Amino acid sequence: MPTETLAVEGIRLGCTATSREDAIDQVGKVLLEIGAVSAEYLPAMHEREQSVSTFIGAQVAIPHGTDASREFVKRTSLAVLQFPDGVDWGGHDVRMCVGIAANGSEQVGILSALAHVLLDDDKAAELRSAADAETVIRLLDSLGEEKNQ
Repeated sequence: MPTETLAVEGIRLGCTATSREDAIDQVGKVLLEIGAVSAEYLPAMHEREQSVSTFIGAQVAIPHGTDASREFVKRTSLAVLQFPDGVDWGGHDVRMCVGIAANGSEQVGILSALAHVLLDDDKAAELRSAADAETVIRLLDSLGEEKNQ
């Protein structure tokens, strides 16, 4: 996963959220702050969640917009927010939200890389409990290195 897709500025650790909607708002605001999306993308993240849950297991959710909202993506980026106390995600406990802003098929590569980390219980636990942004970047960037070996 290229570093420009996930930068320190897009990572927030130790967050709290009162609800799934609050967590999605926070993730969307980070994507907006880092210049990945225009404001119109944020409501589409809630639309996506209403049509299908973005909970993917391992205490992780991947909020993202609808297919129609791709026009509001300025550049492919991730926003990673850690919620140590958890967020109720439709009956699931979520500790990490990975907000995705992607054009076209770029999202497939991002999801594949994330799934690779989450399938490794140790790496998934390290990601959820990361104490600094560099740990998050190292875990997600290490995927490209592993695939090239």
